[in-house]
Amino acid sequence: MAREFQRGHKAKISDLTSGTDLYVGVQIAAPGLTFDISCFGLDADERLSDDRYFIFFNQPKSPEESIQLLGPQAGDTESFRVTLDRVPASVQRLSFTATIDGAGQMSQIGPGYLRVVAGGEEIARYAFDGSEFSTERAVMLGDFYLKDVWRFAAVGQGFDGGLEALLKNFGGEVAEEEPTAAQPQTGAPPAFAPPAEPAAPPPFAPPSAPQPHTAQPQTPQPQTAAPPPPAPQPYQAPPAPQAPQPAPAFGAPAAQPPAPPAAPQTHSAPTVAAPMAAPMAPPTAPAPAPYGQIPGQGQPVPAPAPYGQQPPAPYGGPPVPGTPQTPAVPQAGAGLEAALQPYREKPTGQRWTPQNQQLMRVDLTMGGMPVLARQGSMVMYQGKVDFSYKGAGFTGRIVGNATGQEMQLMRCTGRGQVFLAENGAQLHPIELQGDGICVSAENVLAFDESLHHEVRRIEGHGIPGGALFTMMFQGTGTVVVKTQGVPVVLPVTPTTFADANAVVAWSAASQVILSSQVRLRRNAYPGHSGETVNLQFRGAPGNFIVVQPYEV
Repeated sequence: MAREFQRGHKAKISDLTSGTDLYVGVQIAAPGLTFDISCFGLDADERLSDDRYFIFFNQPKSPEESIQLLGPQAGDTESFRVTLDRVPASVQRLSFTATIDGAGQMSQIGPGYLRVVAGGEEIARYAFDGSEFSTERAVMLGDFYLKDVWRFAAVGQGFDGGLEALLKNFGGEVAEEEPTAAQPQTGAPPAFAPPAEPAAPPPFAPPSAPQPHTAQPQTPQPQTAAPPPPAPQPYQAPPAPQAPQPAPAFGAPAAQPPAPPAAPQTHSAPTVAAPMAAPMAPPTAPAPAPYGQIPGQGQPVPAPAPYGQQPPAPYGGPPVPGTPQTPAVPQAGAGLEAALQPYREKPTGQRWTPQNQQLMRVDLTMGGMPVLARQGSMVMYQGKVDFSYKGAGFTGRIVGNATGQEMQLMRCTGRGQVFLAENGAQLHPIELQGDGICVSAENVLAFDESLHHEVRRIEGHGIPGGALFTMMFQGTGTVVVKTQGVPVVLPVTPTTFADANAVVAWSAASQVILSSQVRLRRNAYPGHSGETVNLQFRGAPGNFIVVQPYEV
């Protein structure tokens, strides 16, 4: 019998089946919409480091055939064969996605599912429908990921972009721009004949292809008779695009995107229009020499300065002496996109995702449980999220004040993503699966409400009160710990000691003894405590402590 998965649920493949040769079927449909269903083979950093492991309609299998696209069958919109024991070690995650081909949004889809079949028997099924999404055009349905052993996770996370945006998100490269240069190369005499699709390109293509050849004798006419010899030379440089070589990026989409990039050639050809030359300075280098050198010829072209500014240097030439320079306006092109790419949101399909070392994102739609976070730690959120005060109760407040382990918390509920941070501290999500960890309340940023937490006493002798206190978290869920600087994790041995003000966390199974040995520091004055309190840790192999390079 198939095991039903909810969004965010995970399981070991070995708990579902002993086999590794699996069938993955996806059923998704909506009136008037078509879908592209793909599989991304990602590395340990969840990046598509090898394009050969992007399995889609135009690349139906991986090199060693560990991942194969089988096509529609058995009632599934698309299906795959995955042989886990043949997947190379460089591939750590297989992400199955569905994207809308064209206009539409995921809220329009009907009931669908992703299922896993082993030996002809369905072992896992994740069901979804359009009510779980809104304006997204793509969705990451489920993952096989390697964490000691292969596991399955029901993801169900929407993504705003289509297949191209999803590919870029995973670090893949879209080579759709390359075919644009191939069309001028092969289609110079007959415009765009080779693509055999002149219906879409003609508005853009004819100006770019014919003008470089027919406009050679005409170029000198609008720019006076002086520069005819140099004008033909720049024109022949642009039409010599030997760089193209049509490399299919997405197969079918590659035929349509080439049309827009032809626009730069339409601007580069009409060197007659001086007002249009300013924004297109790099492509149009024809006849720059006369401008700025011969005053008689430099006046006619930059005369129409449209915005009341001084005439700009024409066509990328040197600035006119004595002319004030206006700052260039940055364009939102490939350069700006490339500069911001490292800082884009990282949708990993998991509930807790570090965006960087100081920023954590929690997806409340996954797992279906609220999150308790330190008050004021929210820096941004998306979706419908409610924030409410989480009180500790009368007894909890008394215990918190008496032990120093009081936490001022807020409760985050709803459907959306919340971004958390505090004072630039480094954040570390720790996932608990039935085990426990002790953390000082000062070092806790947020945690799942499903975790049980309580104040725990550390026994000791030789100091007033005879004890220190900490918070202990137990159960299944994630707690986010914050540190000052990069912490170090040390195994517990019989001779492991740590400063009580620097230790951040330790495994709940460790035995902690409070040591009050007094060690006088240099230049210790009367009344100065020095290093008077240390914690000694004992425990079986496997226990650990976390220490930060900072004393509270």
